Amino acid sequence: MRAVVLKSHGPLDNLEYIADYRDPTIKEGHVILRTRATSFNYHDVFTVRGMPGIKVPLPVIIGLDLAGEILEVGPGVEGWKVGDRVLVNPLDPKIGLMGEMMDGGLAEKCLVNQKQLIRMPDGVTFEEACALPVAYGTAHRMIVTHNTIKKGDKVLVLGASGGVGTGCVLLAKMLGAEVIACASSDDKIQRLKDLGADHVINYKTTDFSKWVNEKFGKPQRRSYEGGVDVVINFTGGDTWAPSLKCTKRGGSILTCGATAGFDPKEDLRYIWSFELNIKGSNSFYNENLSALMDMIQKGEMKPVIDVVLPLEKAKEGLALIENREVFGKVVVTP
Repeated sequence: MRAVVLKSHGPLDNLEYIADYRDPTIKEGHVILRTRATSFNYHDVFTVRGMPGIKVPLPVIIGLDLAGEILEVGPGVEGWKVGDRVLVNPLDPKIGLMGEMMDGGLAEKCLVNQKQLIRMPDGVTFEEACALPVAYGTAHRMIVTHNTIKKGDKVLVLGASGGVGTGCVLLAKMLGAEVIACASSDDKIQRLKDLGADHVINYKTTDFSKWVNEKFGKPQRRSYEGGVDVVINFTGGDTWAPSLKCTKRGGSILTCGATAGFDPKEDLRYIWSFELNIKGSNSFYNENLSALMDMIQKGEMKPVIDVVLPLEKAKEGLALIENREVFGKVVVTP
């Protein structure tokens, strides 16, 4: 089969396209999928580079998020048959992540534990389904499962142009929020406007915290006036302290990651004096992914896909992620 394989950690050039890689072998409790679509996440960049404390069994086929059709059913598999269309939850609780601890989606075929399979509705495409797990599933859990946004809230989304970010913008708008979206270029800003953001900020040229306080008023310690109700901050780093300064008294800061640094400067005075709620959210579950596919089926939401590439150009697609030149998701169709 055709596959993109990582044999040693390092730059993206270490990814190798192989036209005749070994096929997966069926085993008990598993199925073999014909991979129809897979999408990239920044985690794939980390996997290629290598992560301290995580020993990846090389060689490995990368790619966490994938959707496809069942080609072969192993012994002990119940409720699934050849031809079923499925989305894969990339986490095997006993082994770890697809595309990291076991072969993932950047290949024509993939071995998957039956416990990771989620049935796809007829009205959802493979490209749409594979865009969901790590990005949109994370956004859905953070916003919907934890019930963190309500109608009329002012919601500031940092890193709004990526996979998690576009998911947050769409879900917050669905819930009736007034959305302020931040991105790093005028092109991304325009696309966020087209996506439905009420306000947009180019954080390269504008201090987002000062913008919020000028637009909505500076947060007041002795009242609930000024600032935004919710800041979605999965970037961390230098954005953390400014986020504290533009959140209203009693407001919330939501986080599900730290792409710009996990050990930011902190100012506890804002947390206690403005009674801020810091809410962490980790990963996603099958119910999040099923709910998202149901939204797509009903026409309530459509994942933002920047580009769809063939397997031979997968390395170019991951470079878009690494260089933050993407709006939404990059999808590969093996």
